[in-house]
Amino acid sequence: MPAPRATRPPVWVLLLLVAVALVWFGTLEARHLLRSDEGRYAEIAREMAATGDWVTIRYQGLKYFEKPPLHLWLTALAYELFGVGDWQSRLWVASSGALGVVLTALAAQRWFGGGLLAAFVLIAAPTWNIGSHFNSLDMGVSAALAGVLAALLLAQHPANTGKVRRNWMWAAWAAMGLGVLTKGLIGIVLPGLALVAYTLLARDWALWRRLCLVSGSAVFLAITAPWFLLVSQRNPEFGQFFFIHEHWERYTSGVHQRGAPAWYFVPQLMAGFAPWLGLLPGMGRALRAESKAHREPAFRPLLFCAVWALAIFAFFSASGSKLPGYILPVFPALAVLGAAALQGLDDRAWRRQLLVMLAVASALLLASPLVGRTGAGEAVLRDYGRWLSAGCALAVAALLGALWLLQRRGLRLPSFVLAACGCFGATTLGLLGHETLGRPASGADLLPAIQAVLRPDMPVYSVKLLDHTLPYYLRRTVVMVEEADELAFGTRQEPQKWLPSVAAFSRAWTAGPPALAMMSPTTFAGLQAQGLPMTPVAQDERRVVVANFPKPQP
Repeated sequence: MPAPRATRPPVWVLLLLVAVALVWFGTLEARHLLRSDEGRYAEIAREMAATGDWVTIRYQGLKYFEKPPLHLWLTALAYELFGVGDWQSRLWVASSGALGVVLTALAAQRWFGGGLLAAFVLIAAPTWNIGSHFNSLDMGVSAALAGVLAALLLAQHPANTGKVRRNWMWAAWAAMGLGVLTKGLIGIVLPGLALVAYTLLARDWALWRRLCLVSGSAVFLAITAPWFLLVSQRNPEFGQFFFIHEHWERYTSGVHQRGAPAWYFVPQLMAGFAPWLGLLPGMGRALRAESKAHREPAFRPLLFCAVWALAIFAFFSASGSKLPGYILPVFPALAVLGAAALQGLDDRAWRRQLLVMLAVASALLLASPLVGRTGAGEAVLRDYGRWLSAGCALAVAALLGALWLLQRRGLRLPSFVLAACGCFGATTLGLLGHETLGRPASGADLLPAIQAVLRPDMPVYSVKLLDHTLPYYLRRTVVMVEEADELAFGTRQEPQKWLPSVAAFSRAWTAGPPALAMMSPTTFAGLQAQGLPMTPVAQDERRVVVANFPKPQP
């Protein structure tokens, strides 16, 4: 796969990358926020911007110390600059994904001229695309770790001067600091695990002398220490909850009820890297070729990428807490390995790869009409199935075009780029179509009815229900009632900010000022049977919003 070291990409490739960027950022507003991560982090950042408190993180007005603040800071900054909205809440996560692509391409280009290939491999990986358009912390920390990986690879190039190596290592330490400020200690634990595993396997003990451990640690602490010290000073309870509960107990136990079998991430990885699974044999050949070329102890970038991916995969597979986004940090390393594999393919091998991709896309196209034939939510799922069919059809068309470019024109690089863009476009269509499922879940359709009766000073209660999207769209914090859910820590710290029982709610509801409350249909039926004044304002399958006053007549 041609990718010259010293030449610039063709103009058509640059124009295509601009088009990809326009789609990448231009679709951020196309879907409503999903629960729970998207609504939660959008609302926390909104409260941060509204209160001006950028140190003590709060959710629904309660202390919330499960995660550090970097993602929230940057989202709140987007609100300050552009206003509160869905695309603003996703702006940093999309920027993180794009930054991860750029950094990965820089490292691959420096070592073996494969920057363009690595960029398109990562862009076309479904999980990287989805993660870059879903408002959670996983992409932010993955981009930071991609920065660690890229900076470390760039630092270890043998042509570097001492000053260049030091500067790149400082960048790696800074990226680790940003990772810690995004999602906690994994920002330094995962790179450390990969480094230890690599040096044990490669016996490259000299690497540790090139890591700038002392000065790099100073850079790391300069980035991380100020917020940790300040938040601990203002909130003495922070340290025990954040470091013990949210790190040690989360990893070693099922305290967050996110347990899954050890093989949980295998299908996640296969689906997330699906277009490029056929490159696995080529990755193996590239690793063997690198091993033969390095007879003397020397840094081996491809081996380091392989160890990086395997170490992170094993770390999270052993955890007592598992969610799909946890393994996002492996994808930049796989993209570098995929680019190396692509460079070793001849026309015949690339044709076989395209045929495998085409067979998979065709099978998915044939299966997509089955979506929606599951009974529950059949009509909504059928609508989503049409989007999936369109995405699969786009992938099939692009792959057929890629085969034509290769066989009739002998244009291997355009063939690869078209195939990658087809996979990227297919995933993007799948994301856009998810609005058919996400809009009802967000509660956006309830807003007009609620806003018709809601007043600025009116309290809003959330009875035995933590709704992660509707409060954000209302631009209001709510008062939790009886079941604190993940806000239990905050209610213990500030008990005056919630109502610990339905009985307390009933007293506030009947004797207090005009108010609204959201609850499940089951809770609504129970409270209505008790004779509480409840005027339905809006309702969907999951929520009922009621008032304690008669609904105004139109």
